[in-house]
Amino acid sequence: MERRHFLRFTALGSSALALGSLGFWRNVYATPPQPDGPGPYGPLASAPDANGLLLPQGFTSRIIAVSRDVVPGTRYAWHMAPDGGACFTQPDGGWVYACNSETSPDGGVSAVRFGAGGEVTDAYRILSGTNVNCAGGPTPWGTWLSCEEHPRGHVWECDPSRPSQGVERPALGTFTHEAVAVDPIGRRLYLTEDTSDGRFYRFTPTQWPSLDAGTLEAASVTGDVMKGAKVHWVPVSPEAPASEQPAAGETTVFRGGEGCWYDGGVVYFTTKRDNRVWALTLGNGRLEVLYEAASYPGSPLMGVDNVTVSRGREVFVCEDGDDMQVCLLSSDRKVSPFLQVVGHSGSEIAGAAFSPDGRRLYFSSQRGIDGRGVTFEVAGAFRTRAPRDPHGALSCEQ
Repeated sequence: MERRHFLRFTALGSSALALGSLGFWRNVYATPPQPDGPGPYGPLASAPDANGLLLPQGFTSRIIAVSRDVVPGTRYAWHMAPDGGACFTQPDGGWVYACNSETSPDGGVSAVRFGAGGEVTDAYRILSGTNVNCAGGPTPWGTWLSCEEHPRGHVWECDPSRPSQGVERPALGTFTHEAVAVDPIGRRLYLTEDTSDGRFYRFTPTQWPSLDAGTLEAASVTGDVMKGAKVHWVPVSPEAPASEQPAAGETTVFRGGEGCWYDGGVVYFTTKRDNRVWALTLGNGRLEVLYEAASYPGSPLMGVDNVTVSRGREVFVCEDGDDMQVCLLSSDRKVSPFLQVVGHSGSEIAGAAFSPDGRRLYFSSQRGIDGRGVTFEVAGAFRTRAPRDPHGALSCEQ
């Protein structure tokens, strides 16, 4: 691999503000990080497994689906260009992995259903007739929000539990959608826009949890985002991108919004054109850059894209291109690769999502080796609780 396999953030001080899930990030200051050995799950294997993945010791993989091939154990042919995804608990103890198709025409969403033991029991369509379905996000009430990534794109709400057709939600805006995260406490949605002059949006439903109507706003940022800035919200029309509206000058540009995920009072999201991982603490409106590739030469994490958070409060970030890794930002202030896909040059990693028990990670190589996407499962001893910091205090909320 061309880059160091690990980067450790050095701290300038020992005190930290315990503020929700971001408590451990208060020890991450401006000092350049130093290489310092493997990540929390150990080094990657020296050779790929049978499925072409470099994994830490003790982790295993299987291929769930390949584009245009029938999903093993079902009669359903998997879609092309698999992208964003999420898992949903089912009443029988199993779960469903919903996955977008970033193609046009007829992108849409497919789903794979798993039994309680992890066996594949079914696969089917849950959205058709849409275009360039990139990322999205799960809702607390068990639906999948699929985002269309084109200038007239909308968000579609889908039922992942059975073959179905999604419902368009135009109140969430008309723009080049990428991803969405739902805050179940504040009862709001947060959305990214994948353009060079994109905005970061907030949607407040008129009547929770209905997405039929509500107020759409774009972020206005004041202060230094590297140290902690403040976010205010400017109302915008859902009928056009915020950059085309009269209030465009009042809102802040985010350069190529990508993945977006809610966890423990924090919304994490990425912007690809400046290779940043962001965190918005919802309780106080504080916005900060957790990671910026340009600030850390030699970092293993480049080409930031989809993002998810484990039950152990580790932030997993997919790479679009680069050396095809899923990297993690852990609560002991490390940035390291968790896995690498070998031989898929010209592809990107997308759709990272954990099973409900936190023991299995799903993701796709969007174009694989031959242009057909490959959807993987990686199983192993993922952390399901946040670790304690070296001083004995919890590094983030349990």
